[in-house]
Amino acid sequence: MEEKLNDQELARREKLKKLAELGVNPWGEAYKRTDTTLTCREKSEGKTNEELETNHIYVDVAGRIMFLRKMGKASFVNIQDKFGKIQIYISIDTVGEESYNIFKVCDIGDIVGFYGRLMLTRTGELTIRAEKFAFLTKSLKPLPEKFHGLTDVEERCRHRYVDLIMNEQSKRTALLRPQIIRSMQRFFDARGFVEVETSVLQPILGGANARPFITHHNTLNKDFYLRIATELQLKRLIVGGLEKVYEFGRLFRNEGMDTKHNPEFTTVEVYEAYGDLQSMRELAENVIRNTCKEVLGTTKINYQGIEIDFGPEFRWVSMAELVKEKTGLDFTGDIKFEDAVDFAKKHGIKVEPHWTSNGYILNALFEEFCEKDLVQPTFVYGHPIEISPLTKKSADPRFTERFELYINTTEYANAYSELNDPIDQKERFIAQLKAKELGDDEANEMDSDFIEALEYGMPPTGGIGIGIDRLVMLLLDQPSIREVILFPCMRDEK
Repeated sequence: MEEKLNDQELARREKLKKLAELGVNPWGEAYKRTDTTLTCREKSEGKTNEELETNHIYVDVAGRIMFLRKMGKASFVNIQDKFGKIQIYISIDTVGEESYNIFKVCDIGDIVGFYGRLMLTRTGELTIRAEKFAFLTKSLKPLPEKFHGLTDVEERCRHRYVDLIMNEQSKRTALLRPQIIRSMQRFFDARGFVEVETSVLQPILGGANARPFITHHNTLNKDFYLRIATELQLKRLIVGGLEKVYEFGRLFRNEGMDTKHNPEFTTVEVYEAYGDLQSMRELAENVIRNTCKEVLGTTKINYQGIEIDFGPEFRWVSMAELVKEKTGLDFTGDIKFEDAVDFAKKHGIKVEPHWTSNGYILNALFEEFCEKDLVQPTFVYGHPIEISPLTKKSADPRFTERFELYINTTEYANAYSELNDPIDQKERFIAQLKAKELGDDEANEMDSDFIEALEYGMPPTGGIGIGIDRLVMLLLDQPSIREVILFPCMRDEK
């Protein structure tokens, strides 16, 4: 079905003919700019207009027209580049009649270049007095009106390119996200960790409890999973002697979408030979604190009206202790499974068929009663063995050496003293297979090669995964994961 053009779009297409008559390529050529709006501000900082007039500071910039006021033989125009906006003064006297006639064809949204001298207007606004003008790209669609344009989150995510043009906050988020990742990379690198890449296509489901995406490799005539975690491959590298590794990896989980979940997302997983849960605790606390300082210049942030302070030592508390505080049930003692089930059902918790022991109930009660109160950074440790198939047992074998880091009621990191006993690991995989038979679609499969790797010997190891999208949301005060992923998964337009 042919797209119906509105009056503005038709008018812009007509201007293509006008540009052709003027001998101008509406799609431009390479343009060698010497400056950006940022360097223009730097070069003029602290200077009066008299000093600028005396020093004759010339710049050559390019960007998109965001404001246009044509006034006969002279005009003002604002252009925008990656770093911001700057005003241009262009007149027929300075650029000549031929260039000015080309300029008069311009619309808001067109991409142009200007060469000229820095000056200040009477009101003190930094301006480039143009001496040369270059037309670079015609915009065939008008930009949305600034205050009533892309205000709908769905529309902004579907048309991210327009969102980045119109929304300074979106551009700031897009530029700060890689800075957060670079800061974390520098932190890990300085501690002797090696960044690696592992495969996205995996023949066996493992490393987390999640529903996978499944794809088919035609040559091998075999199904593969898009990875739900990087864990098992990274542990193989620990077996191989790399000792300290990390990977920023894109993961894929065939699950629901909401403000904190997207089917594809990014984590960093870190593994340290000869480490344990406490070394991961120290690592997590310091990498987040350091990243805050480097990127934001502070350890205190405001997230959706709530102040969070990463300066003090993070709280350390067991899951069983938190549940006991809220329910009075002490899962470190002897609680009959039937009693735990009855308590859960009385409080509206759906008990799944594969919940065959107290650990599942403990986790469900924690999620129901405790998560909502964990606002300041809190390490919750001592997860039940039933939900931790890759983790070392604690002294009490019902629990594991695992923690999750909660901030503002949300989980941001998951860490283990890694299970390196191949016999125990095989038993855990078998238990996962039984859970799958009982209807747990998120249970792990048997990974025989990983068992074999452990049989060669993996040193005592600490491991952690940190959700990058959620961390970026938190640090940049964004309410939805869709705001920090440039092209999130979206439902079809109605």
